[in-house]
Amino acid sequence: GRLGCFGWLLVLASLLFIIATFPLAIFMCVKIVNEYERAVIFRLGRITDRKPKGPGLFFVLPCTDNFVKVDLRTVSFDIPPQEILTKDSVTVSVDGVVYFRIHCPISSVANVSSAHSSTRLLAQTTLRNVLGTKNLAELLSDREGISVSMQEALDEATDPWGIKVERVEIKDVKLPQQLQRAMAAEAEASREARAKIIAAEGEMKASRALKEASLVIAESPSGLQLRYLQTLNTIAAEKNSTIIFPLPIDMMQNFMQRK
Repeated sequence: GRLGCFGWLLVLASLLFIIATFPLAIFMCVKIVNEYERAVIFRLGRITDRKPKGPGLFFVLPCTDNFVKVDLRTVSFDIPPQEILTKDSVTVSVDGVVYFRIHCPISSVANVSSAHSSTRLLAQTTLRNVLGTKNLAELLSDREGISVSMQEALDEATDPWGIKVERVEIKDVKLPQQLQRAMAAEAEASREARAKIIAAEGEMKASRALKEASLVIAESPSGLQLRYLQTLNTIAAEKNSTIIFPLPIDMMQNFMQRK
């Protein structure tokens, strides 16, 4: 009914043309689309049905109908490297990859001029907007969360275009050379600090153990002599030519008192 009287006259003329040129006109009317494709038919500029045709055979009227094929397979594309200023004023270069598919052929044809190119441009701006709210630490450690945020934002924006964004991944984050050197120096200093702390804790534990051992030896003077003999046994086991005989410090104190 929306075609109007003149439109219906053209459709009737097209039907008469098919009847007059049958069976040659059948080659102009029968079209085929593959399993992964759908056809959106326009009759005198209007969409004939809210459901796309296919897969398989479908019919169009010559001179009044034309159709657009829409591929329903998942499409992937790379987001070009984007220079992004993070929340903590650090400039980084980030790129990614987006996977999407068309779930509504009617909307992808009628609501946007080029669904693929529009999605690519929107992915670039979305990457900038999402990463601009993150600091460098979050950008390096929470890539999965950033990918989910980008997917949700893209999926919501492209839904009127009949597009379903299935997955978004951050491929690479490139830092400036000066920042890489500064981060490496910071990490090295942090490791050295932890190593010194661990060594100091070990020395403290060793000193406590030596204190407890000295208290035990002080209760039995003969235990100190046994410890001397154990030390000599250890030195002799290494096949050294020099043997050290420890001299008790108490003997030296007697000579020092006489002086």
